[in-house]
This record gives sequence, structure tokens and C-alpha cells, in this order.
Amino acid sequence: MLKLWWRSLFLAGVFSLSIVPVVQVRVFAQSSISIPSPVTVTSVRLNQTDSGLEIFLETTSKQPLSIVTSGYGKTFVANITNARLDLPEGNSFRQENPNTGIAVVSVTPQGNNGIRITAIGSEGLPTAKVRQSNGNSILSLAAPAAPTAQTPVSPPTIPQTPTQPEATTPEAEGESTPPAAPEPADTAPGEEMEIVVTGEQDGYSVTDTSTGTKTDTPLRDIPQSIQVVPQEVLRDQNINSLEDATRNVSGVTGTRASYVRDGAVTIRGFQSSGFTGNLLRNGLRDPRGGFGLEFANIDRVEVLKGPASVLFGLGSPGGTINIVTKQPLREPFYAVEGTIGNYDFYRGAIDLSGPLNSSKTIAYRLNAAYQDNKGFIDFQQDKIFFIAPVLSFDIGKNTKLTLEAEYREWDLFFLLGLPAVGTVLPTGIGRLPRNLNFSESSTGGDNTMKVTTSKIGYRLEHKLSKNWSIRNSFLATLYRINREFLFATSLAPDNRTLNRGYELGEFDDNTFNLDTNVLGNFSTGSIQHQLLFGVDLYRLNEYRQQRNTGTAAPLDLFNPVYGQPLGSITTRGDDSTLTDSLGIYIQDQITLADNLKLLLGGRFDTFKQTTEDFIEDTEQEQTGDAFSPRLGIVYQPIEPISLYASYIRSFTPAIGRSFDGSQFQPERGTQYEVGVKADLNDRLSATLALYDLSRSNVLTDDPINEGFSIQTGKQKSQGIELNISGEILPGWNVFGGYAYTNARITEDETFDVDNRLSSTPENAFNLWTTYEIQQGSLQGLGFGLGLYFVGEQQGDLANTFQLPSYFRTDASIFYKRDRFRAALNFRNLFDADYFEAATSRLRVFYGEPFTVQGTVSWEF
Repeated sequence: MLKLWWRSLFLAGVFSLSIVPVVQVRVFAQSSISIPSPVTVTSVRLNQTDSGLEIFLETTSKQPLSIVTSGYGKTFVANITNARLDLPEGNSFRQENPNTGIAVVSVTPQGNNGIRITAIGSEGLPTAKVRQSNGNSILSLAAPAAPTAQTPVSPPTIPQTPTQPEATTPEAEGESTPPAAPEPADTAPGEEMEIVVTGEQDGYSVTDTSTGTKTDTPLRDIPQSIQVVPQEVLRDQNINSLEDATRNVSGVTGTRASYVRDGAVTIRGFQSSGFTGNLLRNGLRDPRGGFGLEFANIDRVEVLKGPASVLFGLGSPGGTINIVTKQPLREPFYAVEGTIGNYDFYRGAIDLSGPLNSSKTIAYRLNAAYQDNKGFIDFQQDKIFFIAPVLSFDIGKNTKLTLEAEYREWDLFFLLGLPAVGTVLPTGIGRLPRNLNFSESSTGGDNTMKVTTSKIGYRLEHKLSKNWSIRNSFLATLYRINREFLFATSLAPDNRTLNRGYELGEFDDNTFNLDTNVLGNFSTGSIQHQLLFGVDLYRLNEYRQQRNTGTAAPLDLFNPVYGQPLGSITTRGDDSTLTDSLGIYIQDQITLADNLKLLLGGRFDTFKQTTEDFIEDTEQEQTGDAFSPRLGIVYQPIEPISLYASYIRSFTPAIGRSFDGSQFQPERGTQYEVGVKADLNDRLSATLALYDLSRSNVLTDDPINEGFSIQTGKQKSQGIELNISGEILPGWNVFGGYAYTNARITEDETFDVDNRLSSTPENAFNLWTTYEIQQGSLQGLGFGLGLYFVGEQQGDLANTFQLPSYFRTDASIFYKRDRFRAALNFRNLFDADYFEAATSRLRVFYGEPFTVQGTVSWEF
């Protein structure tokens, strides 16, 4: 019985759409176990197509539906016995003459837990039959050529025993296929109508991802820990930085404070963003993409834990973050949003989407936002203008092209933290306040940095056949950074005088990605294969021009005097670094049996890096190559449980030269991981992972030849992670996790063996939960609570100081009614005084104080 229940839930999560010249109702087989609560239908839409009419029922759940059909005269009736209507426009839906051959379509409530769909034909009553296809029960109705007598028709009933779904692939979805049984010979083609019941991805539980395999694969079938922070969590928490988004992911810690919006985090003890190559945008590398990340067009954030070089090339072994953006919709959608908060926070955003032609083969999406806020730190300033258009084209039934662009201007005061002495370490004369800023603009302006970002790219997908497809993707990202600020160089022995320098410079960081792969499905006997073969090209061009540094006047931290004159320039910089890499990868997802799956993969990379110093007129060149394997297995003893194990390696170029002039070997990451993934119900899942992750060939200072490096460093991270996400009961959502991380130095010539890695707490816990009242006069009112515990963390690799543990509480109150939503978000509700991150003894970051923001949004 348990197996039948889980199978029916699986069938309820499969939604597809096909067009054939008959009237169709697509529903899902229902198990003999009753569904605990009715499914809510929130929208009914009629869409004209070239061949007929589509009726869409949108629901808030993927629970299976129970449907019984009947007919009399010219009227077809479908009764759904476990659903209720909750439509913005009223208690029912009706449209007359929606199409030639169809006189009336109506959707009305039947009692408290029922819905009736009625379609009246112009020429007579359709005849009916039921067939099975890809796990869906499909009722086909063909209208006769002439009206029939008013004779009741025996209703065909959806089978009450679930059927094992046929094997299918993402490429096969939506493909026009002949019906399983021939059409009755005595029927004539009538007007086409299809009723499609769809479940929206509206909740905290995400079942599928492409980050782990570059294919749309259920999370339960991937032998690696992956966490997805969905749109609903980003919205409910009012997220506007990558650090705040990944606060929800176990084993992830920001290396700077979230309000800095630097986008640098550590995963399982190793830095996994910035120029480590571990940040992706829609599956393509975007190393600077987390710096001031704008969330107006972000759909979700996916975190793949552990090495990922087999899919994405060079990168840190800790993990990879994939930013997935919003895509065009085939139905009109318009939304506006406004937010205000303390510390002069103001933000507005729009989200527009829909088709551009009557056949809906061309669609668009436009996201735009403007934000202006100051913050709790002296001189803090943050202004952002952002716009992101997307166009998608269906070029025939087998080809799709998507064009994307982004533009962002970001003016900010770059925040550098405060010295450890005076914050986490005593001074003997007092403690530094958290609003203190020791930096300032070197030219006296309001901002110290201006960042301009432009992105342009495309994705081209073509279906070669039912089982084979080819995909080509390109992304170009152009960063221009102008910065001028004062920074700390040392703290005087009096523990109050901070020695400072200044920097003026322009940075241009440009990246180019081109990825092409072929995806195919085939079988060898009873064994099913999903084969992926691809090639990608990657170029990173870093240009540092007019990078001048000099000395600045010292600052008394307890009695600061700003605006003092600058000293002379001491160093000048003008250089560039060009990195080119080529990767060839292959992956096979093998289904040995329904409950036993194998994942094999390998990748070969070759890279070349050229560094030019235009002042010294010198050039250095470095080349290298690496092979990265991947092996994983998933066993499902019962359908809701997946046991998995995997072995993965990664590489990162080690840039530099040894004393004898020889090149360094790439750094290597090696991970062994075992775990269990469980679907606790149809909308609640959990993952438990245990891993052993090591990093070798780490550069460390040469103890004999000063100024050079040797490659003997090794680091190891071992840990346990537990994650849970989804809906516990109707209206009650949860997203939480716990991580135990033991990350230490195992070999080094500079730091002591067994030192803990910095920015990595041994214990960390996160929990975010919301509840929305489901009925009554207060329906739509909801509450959210966030609890975050971060244990003690080391501030540097030398372990000379520690950040104390902290506990932070967030909360929210929201109200949703139809297309209107209003919310209040509270961060650090009890104004806890804590330290969030540190990068050195001169850069320690206070946590954000109590913050409140109110948001109002409207969809129309």
C-alpha cells in the first residue's frame, strides 16, 4: 500500500501537454488512499491555438486528482471530486462560443470539495475512450459529424489503480505521438479541446534540477547533495544578496557581511565564489556574478556541494552556485513591487511577461529595478539601476532560441570592516562602535566604487529526433569597476591609531563562455542510458589599469577626523591576465533497474594563462591540463528513499612559479560522499549527507627562498549535513538545515598543522518556517520565523583570533489576497550584537542590526 501511495504522488508531479485532433482531458491516476485535503484550483484559462482550444486548470498542489466523466445530449461533463475553486474573478468560470464547434465552456464548484467542467458541443455529444500514456490517464472525446439523440452515455471512469509510468525524457515531453489505441472508424474529426490540469511550482520543495547533471533530473536520482533555494523562499525572506540567500543552505558561510554584497562564500570550508570559477548563471560560468547580485530577475539559487569540475571545469572543491533567472511566460503576467525600510531603504521593481504573437511562439520577459539605501555604517551608500530583457522563439516544433541581456549600474561605498583589536579582541580603552567606518573616498565623493555590468547571451536547443537533441549556449559578461578608497595597513601599538593607504584604479573583467553538448537517450537491452557529450570554451580577461596606491593620514578610531590630505603615490600598476580553457566532457546516466541508477562522468581540460605587466614590459605564460572523473550510484529500496554514494575530483590552476622556475601542478579536490534522500510526503523532502573532502597541491610559502612558493599544502574537510524543505501541512512551510564541519590544515609550511580553516564554523543551524491561514475571514494572513545559529569561527588561517558564536532571529508578517501581497520583514529581530565574518585581523564585520522592511506587490 505504501508503494502505491508514493507511486501515485510521483504520477501527480508529471505534467505534459500534447496537441491531437480530439477533445482530451488529461488527469493522473489516483491511488486507493484518500487525499488528506482538496486541491485548490486558482485559475482557469482558455487559450486559442491553430488547431483548437486549450483549457488550463492551475492548482497549488501536485496531488493526484480523481475525475469521473459523463455525457448527455451535446454536453460533456468531467466531475473532479477532490478539488475546490478559488478564482480571483469569482466562484465560477464561463465563456460562450470560445471556438467553432464549442458552444459553452464552464467550470463551477460542486459542494465543498468538487468541481464540474462542462463543455457543450455545437454539433452533438462526443464519443469517449480512455487510454494510458506516460503514466497519465487520458480521456479522448471525438465529436460526431451529426447531432445525436438525447441518450445518456455510460461514463468512462479513470482507473483507481495507478499505472507504472513509461520511461520518458525531457526531450520527449510535448512531442506529438500517435494515440495508443486507434480512433473509432465511425467518428469524424471535430473541434479540438484539451483540458490540462497543471500543478504550479509554488512551494518550498523543489523536485528537479539541472545543476547536478546538466540535464533535467530529479534530485532524488543525483548522487550528490544539492540544495535549491526557490523563488518562494527568496520572496518570503525579501532576499537581496547572495549571502542572505545561501544563509538557508547548510555548510555555507559568507566570507564578508551580507550587507557588503560581495558574493563571496565558503562551502564545506573552501571559498567557492569570486574568481574560483564556482559561480554559474544558467549553467555557464560567471565568476563575478555574485558581486552585488540583483534579485529582480532571479528565479532560484541552486547549490551543488562538493567538486563539480566534471561539468563546469576549473573551480574550488567546496561547491558550485548556479543562479537561475526568470524566463518568458506564454500567458500574460504583469507585476509591480515597492519596498521601504529603515536606514533609508527604497526599492521598486517591475516584472512583465507574455506572448508577442497570437500563436505564442514568441514570448518576452522584462525585469527592472531601482534601489537606493544607506545602511547603518557611516558613509554607507548603495544605489542600483537594473534592467534585464529576455526573448524566446519557438522556431518550429523542434527548435527553441532564447536571447538574454542584462545591464546594471551600482554606486556604492565599499565597506572594509574594522580591526579585530577593538571588536572581537580587547583594546584596553574601549570597544569600536559598529557604525564606524575607517575608510573614505580619496576624492571626497559620496561613493568609493562604481560597478557597471553588461551581460548578453543566448541558448539554442534543437531536437534532432525523439531521443536526441543538441544544445548551444553563450554568455558574455563585461565588468567595469572604478574604485577609489582608503584601506587599513596596520594598527599602531596604542590600539587606537590605524595606519592607512589609498587606492585609485580601473578594473575591466570580461568573461566569455561557449558550451555545446549533445544529449541522447538509448538502451542496451534492458539498461537505459542518458548520454551527454559536450565541449566548452571559456575566456577570462582581467585588465587592471592605473592601479595606483599611496599612503594616507592615520586615523584615530576613537576620535576620527576625515578629509585629511593624501600622501604621494608609492606604487603603480598596469597589467592584464588572460586565461583560456577548453573542456571536453562526457556523462552517462544509467538506469540499471527502476530502483538502481549509476552516474559516470569524465572531463579533460587544458588551459593557458598569459600575464602581462605593461609598466615593467614583461610577460609570463603558464599552461596546464587536468582530468576530472565522477562516479556515483543511487539505490532506492522503496520509492520515497534514495541511498547514494559518489566519488568526484576537481581542479584549480595554481598560478605562479617556484624558485627553480618550474610550473605548479593544478590544485586538486577529491570528495567521497554518502547519503540518503527521503520524500517524507509529496511536498516535503530531506537529505542527510556525510562527506570527506580534501584539497591538495595548495601553494604555501617557500621556507628557504623568501618570496617564492612551494606546492606542499593540504587541507581536509569532513562533515555531516542535514536538510529539510517543503510543506509539513497545508499552509505550513519549512526550509532548514544543520551542518557539522571539521575543516583543518593537514600539511603546510607556513601555518600549523591542525589549524582550522577560516570562515568555517564547526556547527551551524538554520531554520525558516512560515504559516498561512487557509480559510475563514483571516485567510491569506501568514507569519514567518527564522532562526540562525553560527558557531565560533576562526578569523584567519593562523588562528590568531576567533569570531564568537551567535544566534539571530528573523521574522515576517504577510497577507495575500488574490493578486495582492503585503509583507513586513524583520531581520535580527532582537538586535543581537554579533560578528558575521572576517577576512583578516584588519577586516572584521559586525552583523546587521535590527532591520525592518515593508513590501507591497500587485499582479495584474
